[in-house]
Amino acid sequence: MSKGDSKKVVVAALLANLGIALVKGVAAVATRSGAMLAETVHSLADSGNQALLLLGAARSRRPPDRRHPFGYGSERYFWAFIVALVLFALGALFSVYEGIEKLLHPAPIRNVVWAYAVLGASLVLELVSFRVARREIAVERRGRSFARYFVETKDPSLPLVFLEDLGALFGLAFALGGVAASHALGWTRADGIATLLIGGLLGTIAAVLLVRCHRLLIGEGATDEDIGRIRAAVVATGGEVVDIRTLQLGPDNLVVGLEVRLEGSVAEVERAIREAVPNARYVAIEPA
Repeated sequence: MSKGDSKKVVVAALLANLGIALVKGVAAVATRSGAMLAETVHSLADSGNQALLLLGAARSRRPPDRRHPFGYGSERYFWAFIVALVLFALGALFSVYEGIEKLLHPAPIRNVVWAYAVLGASLVLELVSFRVARREIAVERRGRSFARYFVETKDPSLPLVFLEDLGALFGLAFALGGVAASHALGWTRADGIATLLIGGLLGTIAAVLLVRCHRLLIGEGATDEDIGRIRAAVVATGGEVVDIRTLQLGPDNLVVGLEVRLEGSVAEVERAIREAVPNARYVAIEPA
Protein backbone atom coordinates (compact mmCIF):
# COMPACT_ATOMS: atom_id res chain seq x y z
CA MET A 1 0.00 0.00 0.00
CA SER A 2 1.33 3.44 -0.83
CA LYS A 3 2.02 6.15 1.70
CA GLY A 4 -0.79 8.16 0.18
CA ASP A 5 -3.30 5.36 0.81
CA SER A 6 -2.19 5.01 4.43
CA LYS A 7 -2.47 8.75 4.94
CA LYS A 8 -5.94 8.77 3.34
CA VAL A 9 -7.18 6.16 5.84
CA VAL A 10 -5.78 8.08 8.83
CA VAL A 11 -7.20 11.42 7.64
CA ALA A 12 -10.63 9.86 7.02
CA ALA A 13 -10.62 8.41 10.53
CA LEU A 14 -9.49 11.74 12.04
CA LEU A 15 -12.27 13.73 10.38
CA ALA A 16 -14.91 11.14 11.31
CA ASN A 17 -13.82 10.99 14.95
CA LEU A 18 -13.74 14.77 15.37
CA GLY A 19 -17.34 14.97 14.17
CA ILE A 20 -18.37 12.02 16.33
CA ALA A 21 -16.67 13.42 19.44
CA LEU A 22 -18.55 16.70 19.04
CA VAL A 23 -22.01 15.17 18.80
CA LYS A 24 -21.29 12.62 21.52
CA GLY A 25 -20.12 15.36 23.87
CA VAL A 26 -23.34 17.30 23.40
CA ALA A 27 -25.38 14.14 24.01
CA ALA A 28 -23.34 13.19 27.09
CA VAL A 29 -24.12 16.57 28.68
CA ALA A 30 -27.81 16.35 27.71
CA THR A 31 -28.34 12.76 28.89
CA ARG A 32 -25.81 12.43 31.74
CA SER A 33 -25.07 8.95 30.43
CA GLY A 34 -21.83 7.36 31.55
CA ALA A 35 -21.66 5.28 28.40
CA MET A 36 -22.09 8.40 26.26
CA LEU A 37 -19.35 10.18 28.22
CA ALA A 38 -17.05 7.17 27.84
CA GLU A 39 -17.74 7.13 24.11
CA THR A 40 -16.98 10.88 23.92
CA VAL A 41 -13.59 10.34 25.56
CA HIS A 42 -13.07 7.33 23.28
CA SER A 43 -13.64 9.45 20.16
CA LEU A 44 -11.46 12.29 21.47
CA ALA A 45 -8.68 9.77 22.17
CA ASP A 46 -9.06 8.31 18.69
CA SER A 47 -8.86 11.81 17.15
CA GLY A 48 -5.67 12.52 19.06
CA ASN A 49 -4.32 9.14 18.01
CA GLN A 50 -4.83 9.85 14.32
CA ALA A 51 -3.16 13.24 14.71
CA LEU A 52 -0.16 11.51 16.32
CA LEU A 53 0.01 8.97 13.49
CA LEU A 54 0.12 11.81 10.95
CA LEU A 55 2.84 13.50 13.03
CA GLY A 56 4.87 10.29 13.10
CA ALA A 57 4.52 9.84 9.34
CA ALA A 58 5.69 13.42 8.71
CA ARG A 59 8.68 13.12 11.05
CA SER A 60 9.70 9.76 9.58
CA ARG A 61 10.24 11.36 6.17
CA ARG A 62 13.09 13.57 7.36
CA PRO A 63 16.33 12.82 5.48
CA PRO A 64 19.25 11.05 7.18
CA ASP A 65 21.77 13.24 9.01
CA ARG A 66 24.96 12.81 11.02
CA ARG A 67 23.20 11.76 14.22
CA HIS A 68 20.69 9.52 12.42
CA PRO A 69 22.55 8.10 9.41
CA PHE A 70 19.80 5.55 8.70
CA GLY A 71 17.05 8.14 8.74
CA TYR A 72 14.01 8.63 10.95
CA GLY A 73 11.77 5.78 9.82
CA SER A 74 11.38 4.47 13.40
CA GLU A 75 9.47 7.65 14.29
CA ARG A 76 6.36 5.91 12.98
CA TYR A 77 6.85 3.03 15.41
CA PHE A 78 7.43 5.36 18.35
CA TRP A 79 4.29 7.40 17.72
CA ALA A 80 2.22 4.27 17.07
CA PHE A 81 3.36 3.01 20.49
CA ILE A 82 2.30 6.31 22.06
CA VAL A 83 -1.07 5.99 20.33
CA ALA A 84 -1.63 2.58 21.91
CA LEU A 85 -0.73 4.03 25.32
CA VAL A 86 -3.16 6.93 24.84
CA LEU A 87 -5.91 4.51 23.83
CA PHE A 88 -5.29 2.54 27.01
CA ALA A 89 -4.88 5.48 29.42
CA LEU A 90 -7.55 7.86 28.14
CA GLY A 91 -9.95 5.36 26.63
CA ALA A 92 -9.87 2.18 28.68
CA LEU A 93 -8.98 3.44 32.14
CA PHE A 94 -11.38 6.39 32.03
CA SER A 95 -14.22 4.16 30.82
CA VAL A 96 -13.60 1.64 33.60
CA TYR A 97 -13.55 4.43 36.19
CA GLU A 98 -16.75 5.97 34.83
CA GLY A 99 -18.42 2.55 34.67
CA ILE A 100 -17.65 1.80 38.31
CA GLU A 101 -18.91 5.25 39.27
CA LYS A 102 -22.20 4.66 37.43
CA LEU A 103 -22.64 1.24 39.04
CA LEU A 104 -22.11 2.70 42.50
CA HIS A 105 -24.36 5.71 41.83
CA PRO A 106 -26.87 4.70 39.13
CA ALA A 107 -29.15 7.38 37.73
CA PRO A 108 -31.78 7.42 34.98
CA ILE A 109 -30.76 8.74 31.59
CA ARG A 110 -32.30 12.09 30.66
CA ASN A 111 -33.26 13.29 27.17
CA VAL A 112 -32.91 9.79 25.79
CA VAL A 113 -33.87 10.92 22.28
CA TRP A 114 -30.55 12.77 22.14
CA ALA A 115 -28.70 9.57 22.95
CA TYR A 116 -30.45 7.54 20.26
CA ALA A 117 -29.96 10.25 17.63
CA VAL A 118 -26.28 10.75 18.39
CA LEU A 119 -25.51 7.04 18.59
CA GLY A 120 -27.21 6.51 15.23
CA ALA A 121 -25.29 9.37 13.60
CA SER A 122 -22.03 8.14 15.16
CA LEU A 123 -22.62 4.64 13.79
CA VAL A 124 -23.00 6.06 10.28
CA LEU A 125 -19.78 8.11 10.52
CA GLU A 126 -17.82 5.23 12.05
CA LEU A 127 -19.05 2.87 9.32
CA VAL A 128 -17.77 5.29 6.66
CA SER A 129 -14.33 5.42 8.29
CA PHE A 130 -14.32 1.66 8.87
CA ARG A 131 -15.19 0.93 5.22
CA VAL A 132 -12.27 3.08 4.04
CA ALA A 133 -9.86 1.25 6.35
CA ARG A 134 -11.29 -2.19 5.48
CA ARG A 135 -10.99 -1.54 1.73
CA GLU A 136 -7.35 -0.48 1.98
CA ILE A 137 -6.43 -3.27 4.38
CA ALA A 138 -7.96 -5.85 2.01
CA VAL A 139 -5.58 -4.64 -0.71
CA GLU A 140 -2.50 -4.90 1.53
CA ARG A 141 -3.43 -8.27 3.04
CA ARG A 142 -3.16 -9.92 -0.40
CA GLY A 143 -5.24 -12.90 0.66
CA ARG A 144 -3.57 -13.37 4.05
CA SER A 145 -5.63 -13.69 7.20
CA PHE A 146 -5.89 -10.52 9.26
CA ALA A 147 -3.93 -12.15 12.11
CA ARG A 148 -1.03 -13.03 9.81
CA TYR A 149 -1.12 -9.62 8.15
CA PHE A 150 -1.15 -7.90 11.55
CA VAL A 151 1.95 -9.83 12.67
CA GLU A 152 3.85 -9.34 9.41
CA THR A 153 3.07 -5.76 8.42
CA LYS A 154 5.78 -3.19 9.03
CA ASP A 155 3.39 -0.23 8.84
CA PRO A 156 1.30 -0.09 12.04
CA SER A 157 -0.85 2.87 10.95
CA LEU A 158 -3.45 0.99 8.92
CA PRO A 159 -4.12 -1.95 11.30
CA LEU A 160 -4.17 0.50 14.19
CA VAL A 161 -6.88 2.64 12.58
CA PHE A 162 -8.76 -0.50 11.51
CA LEU A 163 -8.82 -1.89 15.06
CA GLU A 164 -9.75 1.51 16.49
CA ASP A 165 -12.70 1.76 14.11
CA LEU A 166 -13.76 -1.81 14.84
CA GLY A 167 -13.55 -1.12 18.56
CA ALA A 168 -15.57 2.07 18.09
CA LEU A 169 -18.36 0.16 16.34
CA PHE A 170 -18.57 -2.38 19.15
CA GLY A 171 -18.37 0.44 21.70
CA LEU A 172 -21.31 2.19 20.10
CA ALA A 173 -23.27 -1.06 20.14
CA PHE A 174 -22.53 -1.43 23.88
CA ALA A 175 -23.53 2.17 24.51
CA LEU A 176 -26.76 1.75 22.54
CA GLY A 177 -27.59 -1.41 24.47
CA GLY A 178 -26.92 0.32 27.80
CA VAL A 179 -29.06 3.33 26.94
CA ALA A 180 -31.89 1.14 25.63
CA ALA A 181 -31.88 -1.13 28.70
CA SER A 182 -31.81 1.85 31.05
CA HIS A 183 -34.58 3.66 29.18
CA ALA A 184 -36.90 0.85 28.15
CA LEU A 185 -36.45 -1.53 31.09
CA GLY A 186 -35.66 0.95 33.84
CA TRP A 187 -32.44 -0.91 34.61
CA THR A 188 -30.28 2.09 35.55
CA ARG A 189 -27.15 0.02 36.17
CA ALA A 190 -27.14 -1.06 32.50
CA ASP A 191 -25.46 2.22 31.60
CA GLY A 192 -22.60 1.49 33.98
CA ILE A 193 -22.23 -2.07 32.70
CA ALA A 194 -22.10 -0.80 29.11
CA THR A 195 -19.41 1.70 30.14
CA LEU A 196 -17.34 -1.09 31.73
CA LEU A 197 -17.69 -3.19 28.57
CA ILE A 198 -16.41 -0.28 26.51
CA GLY A 199 -13.43 0.05 28.86
CA GLY A 200 -12.65 -3.66 28.63
CA LEU A 201 -12.88 -3.58 24.84
CA LEU A 202 -10.54 -0.59 24.56
CA GLY A 203 -8.10 -2.15 27.00
CA THR A 204 -7.95 -5.37 24.99
CA ILE A 205 -7.34 -3.53 21.70
CA ALA A 206 -4.71 -1.30 23.32
CA ALA A 207 -2.87 -4.30 24.79
CA VAL A 208 -2.72 -6.04 21.39
CA LEU A 209 -1.43 -2.86 19.74
CA LEU A 210 1.14 -2.26 22.46
CA VAL A 211 2.63 -5.72 21.99
CA ARG A 212 2.87 -5.30 18.21
CA CYS A 213 4.30 -1.77 18.36
CA HIS A 214 6.82 -2.81 21.02
CA ARG A 215 8.19 -5.54 18.75
CA LEU A 216 8.58 -3.10 15.89
CA LEU A 217 10.13 -0.44 18.09
CA ILE A 218 12.88 -2.62 19.57
CA GLY A 219 13.88 -3.88 16.12
CA GLU A 220 12.33 -6.52 13.90
CA GLY A 221 13.71 -8.19 10.80
CA ALA A 222 12.24 -8.28 7.30
CA THR A 223 9.29 -10.51 6.45
CA ASP A 224 9.94 -14.06 5.22
CA GLU A 225 8.67 -12.91 1.84
CA ASP A 226 11.27 -10.14 1.56
CA ILE A 227 14.06 -12.42 2.80
CA GLY A 228 13.07 -14.96 0.13
CA ARG A 229 13.25 -12.24 -2.52
CA ILE A 230 16.70 -11.17 -1.32
CA ARG A 231 17.99 -14.75 -1.46
CA ALA A 232 16.49 -15.23 -4.93
CA ALA A 233 18.10 -12.00 -6.14
CA VAL A 234 21.54 -13.15 -4.95
CA VAL A 235 21.10 -16.57 -6.58
CA ALA A 236 20.03 -14.89 -9.84
CA THR A 237 23.45 -13.19 -10.00
CA GLY A 238 25.19 -16.54 -9.53
CA GLY A 239 25.99 -15.95 -5.88
CA GLU A 240 25.15 -17.89 -2.71
CA VAL A 241 23.92 -16.45 0.58
CA VAL A 242 26.02 -17.60 3.53
CA ASP A 243 24.37 -15.37 6.12
CA ILE A 244 21.67 -12.70 6.06
CA ARG A 245 20.59 -10.24 8.72
CA THR A 246 17.94 -7.56 8.34
CA LEU A 247 16.53 -4.76 10.45
CA GLN A 248 13.33 -2.84 9.72
CA LEU A 249 13.79 0.80 10.69
CA GLY A 250 10.44 1.89 9.28
CA PRO A 251 7.80 0.71 6.81
CA ASP A 252 9.98 1.81 3.88
CA ASN A 253 13.41 1.58 5.47
CA LEU A 254 15.09 -1.85 5.53
CA VAL A 255 18.74 -2.48 6.44
CA VAL A 256 20.23 -5.61 4.88
CA GLY A 257 23.55 -7.19 5.87
CA LEU A 258 24.78 -10.14 3.77
CA GLU A 259 27.67 -12.55 3.66
CA VAL A 260 27.75 -13.84 0.10
CA ARG A 261 29.86 -16.12 -2.07
CA LEU A 262 30.09 -14.00 -5.17
CA GLU A 263 30.17 -14.86 -8.85
CA GLY A 264 29.52 -11.33 -10.07
CA SER A 265 30.43 -7.96 -8.54
CA VAL A 266 29.18 -6.53 -5.26
CA ALA A 267 27.50 -3.72 -7.20
CA GLU A 268 25.62 -6.24 -9.33
CA VAL A 269 24.31 -8.13 -6.29
CA GLU A 270 23.32 -4.90 -4.54
CA ARG A 271 21.46 -3.70 -7.61
CA ALA A 272 19.58 -7.00 -7.86
CA ILE A 273 18.56 -6.82 -4.20
CA ARG A 274 17.28 -3.26 -4.52
CA GLU A 275 15.24 -4.21 -7.57
CA ALA A 276 13.73 -7.19 -5.75
CA VAL A 277 13.06 -5.32 -2.48
CA PRO A 278 12.69 -1.56 -3.15
CA ASN A 279 12.54 -0.66 0.56
CA ALA A 280 16.05 -2.12 1.09
CA ARG A 281 17.64 1.32 1.42
CA TYR A 282 20.87 0.18 3.08
CA VAL A 283 22.60 -2.93 1.76
CA ALA A 284 25.98 -4.11 3.10
CA ILE A 285 27.60 -7.07 1.36
CA GLU A 286 30.61 -8.98 2.70
CA PRO A 287 32.21 -11.49 0.31
CA ALA A 288 32.56 -14.93 1.89
